[in-house]
Parts: sequence; structure tokens; C-alpha cells
Amino acid sequence: MKIRILVVGCGNMGTSHALAYHGLPEFEICGIVSPGKSKERLNEKLGGGYPLFDDYYMALSETKPDAVSINTYPDTHEAYALAALEADCHVFIEKPLADTVAGAQKVAEAAKRLNKKLVIGYILRVHPSWEKFVEVAQTMGKPLVMRMNLNQQSHGIMWDVHRNLMKSLSPIVDCGVHYIDVMCQMTRSKPVWVSAIGARMTEDIPAGNYNYGQLQIRFEDGSVGWYEAGWGPMMSETAFFVKDVIGPKGCVSIVAKDASKAGQSDNVDAHSKAESLKVHYADIDVANNFTKKDEWIDFADEPDHNELCKREQLFFLNAIQNDVDLTDHVDDAVNSLRIAFACDESVKTGEVVRL
Repeated sequence: MKIRILVVGCGNMGTSHALAYHGLPEFEICGIVSPGKSKERLNEKLGGGYPLFDDYYMALSETKPDAVSINTYPDTHEAYALAALEADCHVFIEKPLADTVAGAQKVAEAAKRLNKKLVIGYILRVHPSWEKFVEVAQTMGKPLVMRMNLNQQSHGIMWDVHRNLMKSLSPIVDCGVHYIDVMCQMTRSKPVWVSAIGARMTEDIPAGNYNYGQLQIRFEDGSVGWYEAGWGPMMSETAFFVKDVIGPKGCVSIVAKDASKAGQSDNVDAHSKAESLKVHYADIDVANNFTKKDEWIDFADEPDHNELCKREQLFFLNAIQNDVDLTDHVDDAVNSLRIAFACDESVKTGEVVRL
């Protein structure tokens, strides 16, 4: 029996997930929701014929889906997810789970109480190159030094998207949850404190928010990490794509020559690209000469953005069909959001936040 799914939000992520549902025989799209014209463009892209709705709650009531795919701006996530769960639906939701930690916990608790599957769109977790990056980093000993960023010289439609996102979140919260999650996977250690700085570099964003941030995390095992994210037409594209991990035994770096070229920083398809890993070993002989050559791991058949979204939906499908226990998946999503919001608090207070 097909899983009838309601698709809510028709931007970059909503479109990619809808393409996945459209192409997977186990799913049947029962409705597409957005307040503007984007649902009509998506419907046309899918071949037409799908029911279209302006209002989410009306769509939920009329279509009575088995599952809901939430791909809207973060300030709607909590309310939309709770409504779907209470309507006896499984939920796929784009990150972050909510725009507050309390809201994320509320959604997580509702999914558990109602025995429904809740999958959060942490796309790097289904990316084979990033899985390999985490795996190799874990062989480099402890403590680890993790250096990551994704600055975006956004313009055109992407600047509209980023300004809308900043109505509810800062860049280091919205993007940072991915990379905080990666750092937690690499260290498998508890974060103990965070510190962060930020700057508001334009008045063309919502009051009280900032469009550049940099966070630092210290872990219980001595590992440290930083992540930097900035959005806007003023952002530099010099070293905007850094993914680098150092440990006592050497280092591993993502070297994405194409994805890190100028003009690519606000290209969604380039954000998850790894292309190659460069692995350097610290082993030396009595004369302090290296005894191992650097190793290159190339990813010639890397999945594109739409394929990654399809893999997320296969994960969601498997969780529903085989009653997979998603406790760790949901707990990790809440935890990374909690850390990201602690960083946001540090920016605003100028103080270290202990976790």
C-alpha cells in the first residue's frame, strides 16, 4: 500500500523531496502546499495533476495523508509538525526541527508519545563522501581540531531566501546544525562549552539578527572545533569552503576543487560536494621525515542534491515500513540544535555558554 504524503513548501528542498516522492513507487503525493505560485511551478515540473493548496491546515484536513513532508521556513516547523503528528501522520521535516530548543523537544516528545516516525533532514548523514570523512577523522586520534565553514556570497533569489531565513534564525544556527552534528559524530564526545562572535553587516535583514557568525566548541575529550557562516552579497569567496580535521596521527581534508570555485558559494548543489579527501599521516622517522605518503580518496560518482534527497526519503520510507527506532536520530537533531542556539546566545551576550 502506498504512503500518501502531503508536501508542504516548494523551495529548493521541497522541490527536491517532491521529485523523490514522485519517483518512488512506495509514495503517492496527495497534495502540494505553498502560499504563492511555487506550488504551481512544482506541479508542472512533476507533470501536473496534483491537488494544490494555499493553506496547510486545510490541506492536512482534506487530504488526510499518511505522512507529511515539511520544507517551509523554520518559524513554521514546530506548529506544522505537531499538527501532522496529532493527525496521525509520520513526519519528514527539514532541519532545524524547530526555531527554539523547547519547540524541538516538544515535537520530539509528541512523535514518541504518538508512536509516529520523525525524520529530520540532515542531508550529510546520507552522503557517502561525508560518511567517509567522519570515518577517517575518527582514525586520527584525540583530541581533534575541526575547522569548517560555509560562507555564501548570496545574491538574486538566494539573498531573498537568506533574508527570509533570518526572520527566525541566524546563519550559524540554520547551517551550523549540520556541522555541529558532524563534529559530534567525529568526536563521539560531549560538548562542554561554546563561544561565538557575530556581526550585522547590513540593515537589509530583520532587526536584531546578524548575517555573519563564527562559533567555537570544546568537547569533554579535549577536541575543539570552529564553524563559520555568513550570508549576503558582501561575503568573500576566498576560503569560503573549508572542511578540515586535524588529530595527533595526521589530518583529513575535503578538497572540492569545483564546489569551492568562485561563484559557487550560494549554489545549493555545491554545498554537500566533497569530490576528494586528502589524508595526511603524521608518522615520521628518526630524522623527522614523513614515512607515509599523503593519500587521496576520490569520489567520482558523487550523488547530486536530488539524489541525496532521494536517499533521505528512502531512509524515511525504511523507518516507516520496518518500524525503525529513531530515538538516536531525533536526540542527535535536538542536541545539535541545542548547541547551535547556545552559540547564538554567546553571540548576543558576549559570554561563554556552558552546556
